[in-house]
Amino acid sequence: MQERDGTDGALHAPATLRNREPILAVLARILPATGLVLEVASGSGEHAVHFARFLPHLTIQPSDPSGEALASIAAHRRLAGLANLRAPVPLDAASADWPLARADAILAINMIHIAPFSAAEGLMAGAERLLPPGAPLVLYGPFLEADIETAESNRAFDADLRRRDPAWGLRDRNAVTDLARQHGLTLAERVAMPANNLTLVFRRAG
Repeated sequence: MQERDGTDGALHAPATLRNREPILAVLARILPATGLVLEVASGSGEHAVHFARFLPHLTIQPSDPSGEALASIAAHRRLAGLANLRAPVPLDAASADWPLARADAILAINMIHIAPFSAAEGLMAGAERLLPPGAPLVLYGPFLEADIETAESNRAFDADLRRRDPAWGLRDRNAVTDLARQHGLTLAERVAMPANNLTLVFRRAG
């Protein structure tokens, strides 16, 4: 859930404060030393600002399909004044028409379960087009795993998402991994995160 903070269209997502440090710890370890990181579905823009501030050697490109989100990202960017944080661009992951031709890493936080599965399919196809060999696609969020019991909080969250939109819902990790493989991406790491979330790091095949 996002809330307005009254600052020039900026939105505030409380979950960002809880998960940004654990996510940053993974990113600092697995992202390239230099280059462009495309964040897909940046939402409020607070993650993009945080990562740009603490990963100054990288250029962060936020994006979102929502005009309200793009305005929020732009507002947070103005307030932060970081040279390595680009202006946000409109991007619908499910579309084949992306505004970038190349990226050195792609990041999607809490995206594929709050969107139709076509967004996940488009995300993998986009990663195949944009990433060079060995580059990472990083997904963060809750997943279903056949060999691990789903936490009660995640079962309730999944049910709530599906009530809101039958096309939404937690994705099966194996299904996402199989989809990635179809687009030349291999699961390199599964990182357990706080609050029953995961970070999945895929690598573009060489």
